[in-house]
Amino acid sequence: MKDKKEFANYIKNQILGELKKHGLSELSNIFDSIRSKYLSEITKYGIKDPEQSWKSFKGNLLEELIMSYIAEEIGRMGLGIKKGRYFEAGDSKLDECLSLVKRKLAVDFGKFGLHLPDVDLVIYDPKDCKPLAIISSKTTLRERIAQTAYWSIKLKQSNVTKNIKVIFVTLDEDKDLKFKKPPRKGRAIAEMDIDCTYVITNDKIEESDKVKKIDKFFEDLKNSIGIK
Repeated sequence: MKDKKEFANYIKNQILGELKKHGLSELSNIFDSIRSKYLSEITKYGIKDPEQSWKSFKGNLLEELIMSYIAEEIGRMGLGIKKGRYFEAGDSKLDECLSLVKRKLAVDFGKFGLHLPDVDLVIYDPKDCKPLAIISSKTTLRERIAQTAYWSIKLKQSNVTKNIKVIFVTLDEDKDLKFKKPPRKGRAIAEMDIDCTYVITNDKIEESDKVKKIDKFFEDLKNSIGIK
């Protein structure tokens, strides 16, 4: 392979192939099976910190895989979905509807201005250009759960944004969500400050109204926005 990009695409295609055979719930195990191959090969392309490169690759791919997993069903619901970074563009680069979504998603910091929450994906209704839900995704809770909770609290403080659902999707590789009692800090934050957290896993977890496996995602979304 000629360069790092080509190698990354090769690894990505291997993971996608395994997902087709085994399903999304096996993603963590698939990542584990590919990791050693990635680490041993990536140094050939001038990467000095293979472990950090792997974490970055894995995190970016997780976002992409979640997008792929939900995009088709979101479309069937008559809704739209965009990556959060898409809304960082100036209004002149967005169409009229997406500009409105951006305005309705912004958090008011008073004299410090309006700022968009840090999210990976935004689900919106193209009929009235209203944001319905924001999704953050990470392989472990420790990298993002408190940040997601912060934005959830900020959104709930305004009448304009209080109905936007805040969703966290994770592989929970540190098993912070596995048990309800005694709860780890990540589980406590998920239960108290985030609308719902979905875990991509085949392992047993103690589910609740706020912490569930990923297979409950679509049913919950339909119920929360009134789609039958």
